[in-house]
Amino acid sequence: MHFISNQEESTLIHLEEVGLSLDELEAIRLADYEGLYHEQAAEKMKISRPTFGRILGEARLKLAETLVEGKALRIETKIENGG
Repeated sequence: MHFISNQEESTLIHLEEVGLSLDELEAIRLADYEGLYHEQAAEKMKISRPTFGRILGEARLKLAETLVEGKALRIETKIENGG
């Protein structure tokens, strides 16, 4: 859960969170920010192209959920994931 302050009304707004893994963040960075093709990005991440496509698809769905439903985006760290 994440809370933000609404300065105008002096109330707290509760936002549901959507967690984005570090692999999902990296897939977004390589494909959408750097503009690499899936095959090139998969090589950089040292994973197969189909695995890259799956990770990227999940990441994009999570980003869309945060934008459309007004949820908070949380980047998950290795510590949060248990390792």
